[in-house]
Amino acid sequence: MISVQEVTAEAWEKEVLQSSILAVVDFWHESCLWCKKLEPIFREVAEEYSSKAKFISFNVLASSDSQQIAVEYGILGVPTIGFFCEKRPVQIVVGFKQKEELKKLIDEVIAKHKECLESSTELRIN
Repeated sequence: MISVQEVTAEAWEKEVLQSSILAVVDFWHESCLWCKKLEPIFREVAEEYSSKAKFISFNVLASSDSQQIAVEYGILGVPTIGFFCEKRPVQIVVGFKQKEELKKLIDEVIAKHKECLESSTELRIN
């Protein structure tokens, strides 16, 4: 199972907004040093939490449509971690996070938004 799914603007609606479970999105771009430092941490945490959430990597500069999605959700800096549930963002956090900080953040969002965990069958199918 792939722990982090690379998503393009074309797949945004299906993979993030229509996800039946919590989607944790890493907004990044290739020239961002802090994004590169966060990537292995994000992947490690994704492995640990793969049964609880869907982890997405989204390059905000990949296309003009990607840029538009970033603007639509107020992504003004990278790295940014966005939590999406029931077709909407439930929390957006800007900046680099150490592994333990990221895990704590995910635990807090999961505790606050239990409705996002109700349909975990999508994880087993993918």
